[in-house]
This record gives sequence, structure tokens and C-alpha cells, in this order.
Amino acid sequence: MSGHSKWASIKHKKGAADAKRGKLFTKLIREITVAAKDSGGDPDINPALRTAISRANDANMPKDNIEKAIKKGTGELPGVSYESCMFEGYGPGGVAILVEALTDNKNRSSAEIRNIFSKKGGNMAGAGSVSWIFTPKGYILIDQSQIDEEELFSITVDAGAEDIKSSDKNYEIFCEPKDLEAIKEALSAKNIKWEDAELTKIPNSTIKLSGSQAKQVLSLVETLEDHDDAQKVYANFDIPDEVLEEIAQEI
Repeated sequence: MSGHSKWASIKHKKGAADAKRGKLFTKLIREITVAAKDSGGDPDINPALRTAISRANDANMPKDNIEKAIKKGTGELPGVSYESCMFEGYGPGGVAILVEALTDNKNRSSAEIRNIFSKKGGNMAGAGSVSWIFTPKGYILIDQSQIDEEELFSITVDAGAEDIKSSDKNYEIFCEPKDLEAIKEALSAKNIKWEDAELTKIPNSTIKLSGSQAKQVLSLVETLEDHDDAQKVYANFDIPDEVLEEIAQEI
């Protein structure tokens, strides 16, 4: 979506801030715990766990925290039992919004997420109402100053990259979810660092927004992302980079 690179970069900087780190670590611990619970504690044979650990390492989470989260998932240590759930809805301007959550109480989470939608000018919708708009993808954001596009393409295409887009001052790499780790390994082998690397969902269609509606939607998305149970929030807004930058200073 237009502005995806800018918004991803803004979110990355916010996530790296000390004020946000505690909340980020909490979300990553839940992700690791659930991945280990679902498919075992060995990242070599559990791709979801391998990706979660990689994200935790990117966030400089202490190794001890990661190991404890894995053991809670496998039952070696006591811990809270979380379940995965999805909340779907619409924001101002008809923007589709998808919230991936991990919670120990689905009814509580549903009520709280519904309240956020309502207070921020949106509304919750039924299962399947907007999820069809989004396609799972691997996503990597790289600063252009490190490498030219042709060389980047040469490095990543053999590892599974489907598309590379030049946007603002960054490159965006898109791939099938299963190929994300292989591409990251190819980049690391060339000492190329990324600003963001994650499993995400890309909208198949977008809605153009500006002015007050753009501010309202980003405020809604930001509030949803700050909810303790929300792991990831996806939306199909199309907002120009310069407007995103301006609004980011306000929310």
C-alpha cells in the first residue's frame, strides 16, 4: 500500500524506543510461547518459533527471556495459556482493519477491542468480513544507502524474493512467508542490515485517505497496536508519505 514503507519505518523507530520496549518484549514473549506450544521448542524444525526468536533478537531481547518463553510454551516452566484470535472491523472512510491477538481471555479482549473501534470512529465486523482483503507475505525494509537496487535483487531473488520496491529512502522486499528467513540469511551474509523484517499481511486493494480521516484512521490503528493483547494490526489505508510523516508527529 502507498505509505507502507514510511509507516513501517515510523513503527520501527517507535518500537525501538525505550518507552515502548517493555510492551514490545511482552508481545514477543507471547509470540514465542505460543509458537513453542503449537509446534515444539526446537526452532530448527519450527519455522514460526524461528521467526519469533529472530524478531526478539532484532529487538535486543535478552537470551534468558527467550529461553524462558520457550520453556513456558513447552511446559517445562509454568505459564499463562494464550490462544490466537482475530478481530476484524472497519475504520473511518471504510478502511479494513485486521487485528491478530494472543489472549488468555478472548471475551475480555473482544470487548476491549470493540470498545476501541467504537471510540475511534470504527466498528467491529464478523469473522471473514475483511480478512479476505489481505494476503500473508514476508516483508523486509532496508535503507537505500547500503546497496543499489540491482545488487539487492541479485542477492535476494535466489533466496525467494518475489518483488522489490523502491520507496522514499528505502527498499521494500516482499516474499512468501516461508522464504523470509532465507532472505534474511542471504542479506546477513553480505552484511546488509534491515530496519524491519516480519511476517505481515499486504492488502489486495487500498482506500485513499487524507486530512481528518487519515488522522482518525492512524489514531485508531495506533490505539489498537498499543492494546496488550494485539500482536499485529493490518489496515488497507493509502496515505501519502508526507501526510504520514506529519501525522506521526501528532499521535
